[in-house]
Amino acid sequence: MAKVCPGEAPQVPSVTPYLSSSKRETYTIWMKSLVCNTNGCTVYNSSGQIVYRVDNYDRKCSKEVLLMNLQGKLLYTIRKKKLQAFERWDGYKWSGSCKFNKEEKPWFQVKRYSRMLMGSLACQITVGFEKYWIVRLTGKTTAGYRIVDIDGGVVAEAKKKLSSSGIVLGEDVLTLEMETRMDHSLIMAIVTAYGSICRKM
Repeated sequence: MAKVCPGEAPQVPSVTPYLSSSKRETYTIWMKSLVCNTNGCTVYNSSGQIVYRVDNYDRKCSKEVLLMNLQGKLLYTIRKKKLQAFERWDGYKWSGSCKFNKEEKPWFQVKRYSRMLMGSLACQITVGFEKYWIVRLTGKTTAGYRIVDIDGGVVAEAKKKLSSSGIVLGEDVLTLEMETRMDHSLIMAIVTAYGSICRKM
């Protein structure tokens, strides 16, 4: 793995389109809370069932976001940490066996980069010793982002959702495709952190 000096742009390999294979699962992200007149998002699987939810109630752009399943079971707590040069979000996996400990190390971290300095590279993700990146996509119908691994393989991709006739359903409806080999709750927590970075929740 190539080392990156402080202040240097990380070298991201060219993207390999893993998601062209059949080994993927598709979700729909609707940037609306299940609770009326509140902020958050709701995630549906390909069968139309709700699998994940974020409810921020009246606190848009909150410094703490909670990812839950349909039953309201907490999966991840995602907290904003302000650094001198960059914005970072720390994700803590909820075990359910004990209370949240502020001293424990985060399960993952999402560090935001400046658009002017980094171009299409939006964020660096750290999960243990693994590194991933969020890469922006541009285009009228393809606007969105990809999560890529150290080898440039796409592990998840979010784009505007299209109807069967090819019409964009709206700015707040996305299609999220994920590799089956990935922990989908972890990817969803990273997507939640990125949505908070982009002030979508």
